[in-house]
Amino acid sequence: MPLALLALAVVAFGIGTTEFTTMGLLPQIADGVGVSVPHAGNLVSAYALGVVVGAPVLTGIGARIPHKRLLLLLSGLFIVGNTASALAPDFGTLFAARFVAGLPHGALFGVGAVVASRLVAPERAARAVSKMFLGLTVANIVGVPAGTALGQHLGWRSAYYAVAVIGLIALAALAASVPDQPRGEQSGIRQELRAMGNKQVFLGLATAVVGFGGFFAVYSYLVPMLTHLTGLSDSSTTLVLALYGVGMTAGTLIAGPLTDRALRPTLYGGLALLAAALVLFYFTVHSTVPALLTVTFIGAMGALITTPVQMLLMAKAKNAPTMAAASNHSAFNLANAGGAWLGGLVISAGWGWASPTLAGAVLALAGLGLALVSSRLDRGSHSEPSSTSGTPLHTGTEQAAAER
Repeated sequence: MPLALLALAVVAFGIGTTEFTTMGLLPQIADGVGVSVPHAGNLVSAYALGVVVGAPVLTGIGARIPHKRLLLLLSGLFIVGNTASALAPDFGTLFAARFVAGLPHGALFGVGAVVASRLVAPERAARAVSKMFLGLTVANIVGVPAGTALGQHLGWRSAYYAVAVIGLIALAALAASVPDQPRGEQSGIRQELRAMGNKQVFLGLATAVVGFGGFFAVYSYLVPMLTHLTGLSDSSTTLVLALYGVGMTAGTLIAGPLTDRALRPTLYGGLALLAAALVLFYFTVHSTVPALLTVTFIGAMGALITTPVQMLLMAKAKNAPTMAAASNHSAFNLANAGGAWLGGLVISAGWGWASPTLAGAVLALAGLGLALVSSRLDRGSHSEPSSTSGTPLHTGTEQAAAER
């Protein structure tokens, strides 16, 4: 693994840690700033809103800035947002700080994915991108539990300080290891926006929002499902979430090679298997061992989707892939919000704690349908190339990357 990929993985690790640690520290944060726990939950929404807004806006603003310099600027904003979160004296200031901390999230992943794809041979581009995403999945296993434990023992502010330190380490690693990658003469906000107008980019983002929404419909209510239906104690749920992270790591590891070999079939298979796993969870949730195995598999299939969607968007955006790659993470945050809303809706309707699994399966199948529509449009226009080699992510002029 090039050292630059490791540096990008550290960035992803910091992002994953700051995004999910807040959820584990809501009671401590609520006490610290004098609000109720449900009110403190709005901090999670503030971060997500920052991601949705920041991904297209910051990549648009930085459309002519060389990728390495842009990565460093975005990392600096990440450090500022988390330091401000640690120093916030009241809820209003903390809300604003979490919004700022979320702004560089999607842009860092988008620019990082483009940079990662150019660090290796074209036929290994998806593997490089998946290695960057490993930082996010490892954060769920190590970073989030460690940040939560740190915040519980030393105060919630210490968790944000720790994330800011991770950001400093990532900034130094990026500065030392990422090579200069100048933008092409045709780069700019107009080119990025024109690429975003491609119907295949729109369908790719819609696939992410709908299909991955099925994953979040269950993930958002996993803890109450396991305590109410499986009979696990509250103290056991941390281990279960770690198992979820293990599954996501395994899915990310296999996503890269599979996507390099066959992009669209990997996406189809991931969505179909995710839907099947969610239906299976409806029946296994009442037994401890089958439930834990199914949870791990759901995590793997959710992660398996991420890399092919990212590579598809970068391919269809052609010579201006950065905004499309960044907007993918806005799409995932919309999936988070939409999946959680639908899961809560079916529970509130009285369909039971297991009902989000079936709602999530419907979303995953709907995402599969959108992916199939996109493929049919490709074949209809005779525009689908034959392999992932020769991608414009490497030259800026060759034919768009493709799926076998």
